Amino acid sequence: MAPQKPPARKHATPPLWSLRTTLPAGTARLLSLSSLGFLLGVWCVLSYVHVTRNGESVPLVPHFFLPAPDQVLKSLFFLIFEKDLLQAVGVSGLRIAKAFGLSLAVALPLGILMGSFEVVNRLFEPIIAPMRYLPITAFIPLLILWFGIDETQKVAFLFLGTVVYLLPAVVDAIRVVPDEMVQTAFTLGATKGQVIRTVLIPAALPQIFDGFRVMNAIAWTYIILAEIVNPQSGIGYILRLAEQHLKPEWSFAGILVVGIIGILTDLVIRTINRMLFSWREVDA
Repeated sequence: MAPQKPPARKHATPPLWSLRTTLPAGTARLLSLSSLGFLLGVWCVLSYVHVTRNGESVPLVPHFFLPAPDQVLKSLFFLIFEKDLLQAVGVSGLRIAKAFGLSLAVALPLGILMGSFEVVNRLFEPIIAPMRYLPITAFIPLLILWFGIDETQKVAFLFLGTVVYLLPAVVDAIRVVPDEMVQTAFTLGATKGQVIRTVLIPAALPQIFDGFRVMNAIAWTYIILAEIVNPQSGIGYILRLAEQHLKPEWSFAGILVVGIIGILTDLVIRTINRMLFSWREVDA
């Protein structure tokens, strides 16, 4: 009589608080929506719940300090149709794209060389490393002196704020490529240039692409700072209008738009990353 096979063990669903586990897609989505719903609920309570002060019914937090959600929504439509908010977003996005291109043109070749050759790294590291710890706003007077107060100054500011973070990401991506891959290529007769082109760069590209997400977030964070100098267009111009007209709801609407655009562009980068490097998802 042939021995019976033991019954297949069913994979138990991992508990929510397990270390370093991936949650089911539905659970993860529910948790994300719950946090957003909680934040919106607190906002509504602070805006719409009224209390009596000095015989007068007023919101828990005055609308001048915290505009109600409906005021922000109305302001958003007003800015879109009356103040060309979408055009302002396009102008800011174009400035970020220009700085993005400049950062890539500098960080990719220099980072690959610094990660591949220690002699190059020793030459540039003492210059690049301190810049990551300097406040970016300290460079505004210098950039105005060098480039004036128009478009070039704004793009230069964004470039300076992003390249100092992208460059170390490229260097680290090159360095974490397993040495076994490099030695195998040398054993097969590859030259240094061939190892860089066919081993280091292809293996480092997924991590370099992850650095693009960080640079995108930094760029949308710095765009307001870049546009506060001589604000004639862009999101910074809209926020300056809000300040001049004492319209906090306009400021909230502008901030909301920047956050949404940042999330959407991050989603686009992640989607392209998954399409180009789908093999990494399979390995994971």
